[in-house]
Amino acid sequence: MAALRYAGLDDTDSEDELPLGWEQRTTKDGWVYYANHTEEKTQWEHPKTGKRKRIAGDLPYGWEQETDENGQVYFVDHINKRTTYLDPRLAFTVDDNPTKPTTRQRYDGSTTAMEILQGRDFTGKVVVVTGANSGIGFETAKSFALHGAHVILACRNMTRANEAVSRILGEWHKAKVEAMTLDLAQLRSVQHFAQAFKAKNVPLHVLVCNAAAFALPWSLTKDGLETTFQVNHLGHFYLVQLLQDVLCRSAPARVVVVSSESHRFTDINDSSKNLDFSRLSPSKNDYWAMLAYNRSKLCNILFSNELHRRLSPRGVTSNAVHPGNMMYSSLHRHWWVYTLLFTLARPFTKSMISRFLVESGLS
Repeated sequence: MAALRYAGLDDTDSEDELPLGWEQRTTKDGWVYYANHTEEKTQWEHPKTGKRKRIAGDLPYGWEQETDENGQVYFVDHINKRTTYLDPRLAFTVDDNPTKPTTRQRYDGSTTAMEILQGRDFTGKVVVVTGANSGIGFETAKSFALHGAHVILACRNMTRANEAVSRILGEWHKAKVEAMTLDLAQLRSVQHFAQAFKAKNVPLHVLVCNAAAFALPWSLTKDGLETTFQVNHLGHFYLVQLLQDVLCRSAPARVVVVSSESHRFTDINDSSKNLDFSRLSPSKNDYWAMLAYNRSKLCNILFSNELHRRLSPRGVTSNAVHPGNMMYSSLHRHWWVYTLLFTLARPFTKSMISRFLVESGLS
């Protein structure tokens, strides 16, 4: 009761009084949730009234929100030099009980990432996003970081990756975000990344396989494989295999594979309906950039489906995501024709991150 009195919450009516064993908490976004210490569970609805609540207004003058080593939010009163785990604004909450709309009603082309993640608290969660220095990857990493997650940007170009980290920290200086080297075109780099990540001794709750190459001229990687196939599929396949034990130990965990609707416009089987390995990593004479991209995206779909079948019983789910038709990103940068096409289509494309969060099941 002393803590309640200090936060100004001791004078409550019987309707809002919590049952024994319950505690009221807030997220960084100002949403109220309730922790049941007896059953070790949390929920958004008040255990008595069934109402959802959110905080109204900013923190009082002299107060600051912090996060402890366990990821729990607490509040510092700098004027009186005291701390409390109770949000001082809890005395001024407002009800939030909208009728539950469908996903189609809730989100549209103008929806922002912050609107989709409103009320979500990823404090204590560890997220790895490949290709996170620009485009969908950057927006995904930023959104997770601004909602409390510890985010690792797994990128080939560390200069651009560090710039991306700085941009995120510029929006919230307390964001837990860092960059690590990962070059999917080199399987040894994938192995080194996995080893370095495991050395951190942290869990892995979300792995977003986002990095991709598009419209590349034909080339072979140092591993002797066609570049589009290795970067878009095989590198991620190997990464998931190396981190599979960490994902299972961190369950519930999720793998999100960014694919494309273009996977429908190709095939990887021969005339006998058997897998044709020569189509996965074609020779220069048999190479067409768009077809190579489509095949790599088909591999993404097949991989994600099989991964979910194998790991979901162990608490690890896998989702393949189509981020949106003609969505504007930096994938087109390797050929001027695609750059022109994407530029003309940009006014009609969806926000990079909003569609991704909806379809991956992370919202």
